[in-house]
Amino acid sequence: MQDMHVLKEALETIVRKKSWEWPEKAVIELPKDAKHGDLATNIAMTLAKICQKAPRAIAEEICAELEKHSLIEKVDIAGPGFINVTFKQSFWHEQVLRMERLKEKFGSLAYGNKRKVNVEYVSANPTGPLHIGHGRGAAVGDSMARILRFAGYDVSTEYYINDAGLQMRLLGLSVWLRMKDLCKMPVTYPEDYYKGEYIIDIAKEMLEKDPKLPTYEDAENRCYEYAMNSILNGIKQDLHDFRVEHQVWFSEASLVHDGTVEKTLNDLKERGYVYEKDNALWFKSTLFGDDKDRVLRKSDGFLTYFASDIAYHADKFNRGFEELVDVWGADHHGYVPRVAAAVETVGRNPKEDFFVILIQLVNLLRAGEPVAMSTRSGEFITLREVLDEVGVDAARFMFLSRKSDQPLDFDLDLVKQRNLENPVYYVQYAHARIKTLLRRGAENGYSLSDETSLDIIRELTDSADTALIRSALHFEDAVLDAAKAKAVHIISFYLMELAGKFHSYYANVPVLSGDEKLIKARLALLRVVGTVLRNGLNLLGVEAPETM
Repeated sequence: MQDMHVLKEALETIVRKKSWEWPEKAVIELPKDAKHGDLATNIAMTLAKICQKAPRAIAEEICAELEKHSLIEKVDIAGPGFINVTFKQSFWHEQVLRMERLKEKFGSLAYGNKRKVNVEYVSANPTGPLHIGHGRGAAVGDSMARILRFAGYDVSTEYYINDAGLQMRLLGLSVWLRMKDLCKMPVTYPEDYYKGEYIIDIAKEMLEKDPKLPTYEDAENRCYEYAMNSILNGIKQDLHDFRVEHQVWFSEASLVHDGTVEKTLNDLKERGYVYEKDNALWFKSTLFGDDKDRVLRKSDGFLTYFASDIAYHADKFNRGFEELVDVWGADHHGYVPRVAAAVETVGRNPKEDFFVILIQLVNLLRAGEPVAMSTRSGEFITLREVLDEVGVDAARFMFLSRKSDQPLDFDLDLVKQRNLENPVYYVQYAHARIKTLLRRGAENGYSLSDETSLDIIRELTDSADTALIRSALHFEDAVLDAAKAKAVHIISFYLMELAGKFHSYYANVPVLSGDEKLIKARLALLRVVGTVLRNGLNLLGVEAPETM
């Protein structure tokens, strides 16, 4: 945030001037009590050992320098050596004008320095419709891409289509057997075939087009092709309706067919990372801390998913990406070190160039009670069913309302309620209420120009005004923290906090009362807060309504 940046810069200048070293444990933070100032720092205490002085003595030296700063009103020493800093009102007024000038760009950063990042998410096998768990991964991945772009990264989004494995062949077999069953032909179902109602629907579609299809020699292969494309088209439509973008749809089969997998495996073999044993091909994952080596090609000649995943990640780096972000289900936790090891073998640093966001399960509830299985699919709650019931905004916000690696309770009844107990409504209503106030202000003769004058903004002198300005400015920190930690929930947490500060401000400050300058100043402040709310909601893929 700008105030933290100003104070950090001032402290760094003082440390250099005194020929001290910046202490690693120095922290600049908000004071626990707003009465103590705008910011607090422990720098004097962390410098004590380096300088061989008492913390309060160091604090006095630092304060003497800070008092000369043109933007600082006062400094105080608390306890054993904490320094509390209060900025001049003019500093906060300038921040309102800065936020107003930047509008939809406020919060955007150059932090990423155009680093090329590939964000891959969802990547569900096209063997069935997306379920609610996929929905959470889709929301997290898409929002992470939005945040990284906003933070200055060059982002490409990708869906990895697992269309080369045995699961896809089982899909074709399942549809073919259902077709035969529908035609009253003898059928023996294997133990692990796909049983969902959607399989029957696909079989019926195919029979309508060609009733003789089950008898064709290549019927099973035709079923595989048709079913995969049908399901994949459904997945694409669901994601489109969910406001989820994938710029690239990458086929696993293409890696096999164009020889990329074989080329990658041969390269690893030449460099000593792959060996043959028991008619199978193995990756030396124990070199990287794994408990055992992993199979790449089984003795029956079939490639494992791991073999394709190694080639896929190598291919992404070969396409020029400097960093890979993968969004996986939490059940893939043990798989992360293996792929990280593979990333290392292709010459990349997995600690800097490879990051996995794990997505925990979603517990669907209705009025606090678990929801029964889907009556349509017989297996799971589909993403489409959830979207049809609660809408895109509610679904996306709820999926992003908790840390992605923690289980999420998603109450269908709660997110449909139009009250402040509903977190989606709580944030969106804050934006809509601000827009209503701006319209009422204009109707009463308090229209705002595109750029508010400093003369008007100077009317914001109340502590409640300053607190709201400070909260709006925190958006820059939230974006930076979310980008650094690859954690989308930081944005939703921030929006809940800002909405709460606004609702409290609205309840306690008579926005449309007072003289004309004060009313316009407060309306200008609220316009800025509304823009910040809209910018944050956009990062989550959630709309900012003007009326509710």
